Amino acid sequence: MADSPEKLWKTLSARRRFALIAGPCVIESEKLCFAVAVALQKLCAKLGVTYIFKASYDKANRTSSKSFRGPGLDEGLKVLARVRTEFGVPVLTDVHKETEAALAGEVVDILQIPAFLCRQTDLIEAAVLTGKILNLKKGQFLSPAEMGRVVKKAQEAGGQKILITERGTTFGYNNLVSDMRAIPILRRFGFPVIFDATHSVQLPGGGGEQSSGQREFAPVLARAAVAAGADGVFIETHPNPDRALSDGPNMVPLAEMPNLLATLLKVRDAIR
Repeated sequence: MADSPEKLWKTLSARRRFALIAGPCVIESEKLCFAVAVALQKLCAKLGVTYIFKASYDKANRTSSKSFRGPGLDEGLKVLARVRTEFGVPVLTDVHKETEAALAGEVVDILQIPAFLCRQTDLIEAAVLTGKILNLKKGQFLSPAEMGRVVKKAQEAGGQKILITERGTTFGYNNLVSDMRAIPILRRFGFPVIFDATHSVQLPGGGGEQSSGQREFAPVLARAAVAAGADGVFIETHPNPDRALSDGPNMVPLAEMPNLLATLLKVRDAIR
C-alpha cells in the first residue's frame, strides 16, 4: 500500500532522499502503466529513491485536436487507482479544471498544475482544497522569480504541501532553454524543487501538428539540475518512445532509466 500523503510529504520535505517522478506521458493502456510502474518501483527500491508514478488521463493541451489525449477522467482515474493499489506507489496526475481537482484528489497523492495553467488562481485553490500534495510546474513564460507569486497563491489558499517543478523557458520559436540558476532561485521559496528533464528538451510545435524534442539531452540537463541542487527529477519514460502516443521525441527509453538514475545519484553524492 502506498504511503499516506502526510507520510509522503514528510519524506519529500525532509529532502534526505532523492525523488523520481516518472511514468508515461499519457495513459495509453493499463498494461503500459503497469509495466513502467513495476520496473521503476523495483529500480527505486534498490537505489533508495522515493518513487512517484506519473501519467495523465487527459492531455488537454495537445498541439492538434487530432492528437491522442488519453482515456479521459473516469477511466484514467481507475487505471491510476489500480497502479497505486497494485504496486503500492504514490501517484501523480495533472488537472486542468477545478471540477477535476476534487475527483482526482480522491484517487491520487499529488495533483499537478500544468505549466500552461500555473497562473490559474481558481485551479490552484481547488487543488489545495483537496488536501493533497501540490506540484506547481513553472510556466514556460515565467522567470524563476515570478514563480514566487504562484507559490504565494497556493499558500494563501491554505497550501502547505508544495513541490515546485522547473521545466525550461521559451527561447524564441519552437525551443526551450533551461537556466540552472532557476534551481537555487526556486528553492528560496522554501519547498522541494523538482527538475522536469524531458519537457525541458521539448521543441513545442516543432513537429508541425505536434511537438518534437531532443531526448538525447534529457540526461545532460538532469545531471546539471542535480548538480545545481534539485531535490528530484521528473522524467517521462516509455518502453518504446518512438511508438508513444504523446511526447515520444523527448521521452527517455525505459531501458535507459537504471543507468541514468544511478548517475544522478552519483552526482548528488558528489555535491553533498
